[in-house]
Amino acid sequence: MKKVSLAFVLSAVLFSPLSNANDNLDAIQLAVEHSSRSADNVQRDQYRHPAETLHFFELTPNSTVVEISPGGGWYTEILAPLLAAHGKLYAAHFPSNSTSEYYNTHRAAFVEKLAANPIYNRVVLTEFAVNNEQEIAPAGSADIVLTFRNLHNWYSQNGDAALLAAYKQFYTALKPGGVLGVVEHSLPAAQKDSDWVKSGYVPEELAIKLAEQAGFVLEAKSDINANPKDTADYEHGVWTLPPSFRLKQQDRAKYVAIGESNRMTLKFRKPVTQ
Repeated sequence: MKKVSLAFVLSAVLFSPLSNANDNLDAIQLAVEHSSRSADNVQRDQYRHPAETLHFFELTPNSTVVEISPGGGWYTEILAPLLAAHGKLYAAHFPSNSTSEYYNTHRAAFVEKLAANPIYNRVVLTEFAVNNEQEIAPAGSADIVLTFRNLHNWYSQNGDAALLAAYKQFYTALKPGGVLGVVEHSLPAAQKDSDWVKSGYVPEELAIKLAEQAGFVLEAKSDINANPKDTADYEHGVWTLPPSFRLKQQDRAKYVAIGESNRMTLKFRKPVTQ
């Protein structure tokens, strides 16, 4: 693709009668290449395929997006420049009144990140926790809700009930016809009867079933983030693999060769008619 500015591509997408899905993909790719991204995060594109993933979830530069539990802001670094001119980004981070030191430390680091660069000036910081009464975004306002590798955290809190409650919050925030995009570490079907809850992996069948119970319709799956080298049978779960390397230097070359986890990539739709 010819090197042009993100602003130029955004204008083409928004104002040209010929704009199409390829224009949106070009805009996403330019956001992926944005100079504000950290070098360490860019190195992980080979495992996370951000341009293809966001395109699959139907992002456009004028989408209203809710990013759930953005952590350190890996995807925020891409979403913020993409949506800065004509879209809207809600970052639903840990609650500000949490008693968890982990939550408070990571939220504070994220707030500091947002304040450090004007590319984040229009990001709206909200809060998310399972059964939290605060809005992640105004009800019925979002075109897209995104969650990356979070389902296992919620499921470990209270099983089906916790994950179902999270899905219901996403459903409330979305417009009719809106998209829920889910990326999660995928448990092999052969291991569904094992003690998997603390492994970091989630059965795809379960992720889909609970989303459907919340009212969503599964529209499509993608192998964009699949990794057949991942056997998902490690003593320290998914955190054995990069980037966590729970075993530190032990067998590090082996886990580097495997790469990041095998992930399901699911696109759900909130029905237009109830």
